[in-house]
Amino acid sequence: MLGDETTGGDGTTRRALVLVENLSVPFDRRVWQECVTLRDAGWEVHVICPRGTKRDTEPEAVVDGVRIHRYPLRAATGGPSGYLREYGSALWHTFRLARRVGPVDVVHACNPPDLLFLPALWLKRRGARFVFDQHDLVPELYLSRFGRGKDLLYRAVCALERRTYRAADVVLATNESYRDVAVRRGGRRPQDVFVVRSAPDVDRFHPVPPEPELKEGKPHLLCYLGVMGPQDGVDYALRALAKLRDELGRTDWHAVFVGAGDTFDAMVELSRRLGLSEHVRFTGRVPDAELVRYLSTADVCLSPDPHNPLNDVSTMNKVLEYMVMGRPIVSFDLKEARVSAGEAAVYAPANDETEFARLIARLLDDPEKRARMGKIGEERINGHLSWRNSQRALLAAYAAACRDHAPVPGSRPARFGSGGGRAVGR
Repeated sequence: MLGDETTGGDGTTRRALVLVENLSVPFDRRVWQECVTLRDAGWEVHVICPRGTKRDTEPEAVVDGVRIHRYPLRAATGGPSGYLREYGSALWHTFRLARRVGPVDVVHACNPPDLLFLPALWLKRRGARFVFDQHDLVPELYLSRFGRGKDLLYRAVCALERRTYRAADVVLATNESYRDVAVRRGGRRPQDVFVVRSAPDVDRFHPVPPEPELKEGKPHLLCYLGVMGPQDGVDYALRALAKLRDELGRTDWHAVFVGAGDTFDAMVELSRRLGLSEHVRFTGRVPDAELVRYLSTADVCLSPDPHNPLNDVSTMNKVLEYMVMGRPIVSFDLKEARVSAGEAAVYAPANDETEFARLIARLLDDPEKRARMGKIGEERINGHLSWRNSQRALLAAYAAACRDHAPVPGSRPARFGSGGGRAVGR
């Protein structure tokens, strides 16, 4: 609990407004864990985010005491002009809904994009403190997608990141690499940057008995979980699987790719071109219960994110989710992948698809090593990578943001209790 940081002297409850543009809530698991943590600490929590396409579709909802305000948003298509339309629409709706929410003590903005400092500044002028939750390094994301480091758009995203750092009272970093960037490039004081690692929900994610029928008659199941975007390396995984079959002569496996994203259709087509259609299944997004079935049955899990400026310093949620399920991992050799997984993974040299395939084959042939690696992963998640540690860091960040800061005029007792008010299920 935050103690006196959650209430004013007159007993009013502090209010937090979380801004998200990239995903809907509660589908965005990191954001949802943060909202629940704040709610349990006594905060009245509001969220402004886009509507989902298949879930989180209601314009407004109260989920477990958290008030969620959603707006319609069409994802960018057609290059830079598409992103301008998407971000312009998101900003307009965010301002509109923020006015409806009213006064808040903290505005908590989650990137990308690095444009949410604009509504945050508007709220700061009305008494709020600004917590910047940096989910991605947008300049590195731009370089990883487009590879151009000197054009106008790259300079623009760097300038927006600087403005966001400058406007924030407190910065939340997902790992130590991001924290270093906030201090070095963002000019933030070390005491104003808090590492709040993403971590899987161990109550939601836990193994169930394996189901051999998911292996489609093969001895082994390989599994990929996650977003399928240009920088996520699904194409590397598919080419590695083709090498596993063609160069190593291994056909004793079936693979399932769980997730969706901008390149989903392209990856299905690539699988067809590589002749993998009989070996690989793409499920799209699936309910949690079905995802747990696949992970509980998988013999090896794949983290094929290629080495690039963003991936090397980013923590991959799929790696953590593989670990909490006790699965061994094959990954490319990335700095933060090693920080997260340690000996729960084996590492191929950067972007080396042939070695990635060889490591899969070695693990398939060594069930004892797979079991040891899975146990190491579970122990790391239950130790220093657990959400309990992240909760403490998040609440410390809020305490720092609100230190010597009286509740804003217009704050009122919370209307949504921590245990009730569930209007929509997850």
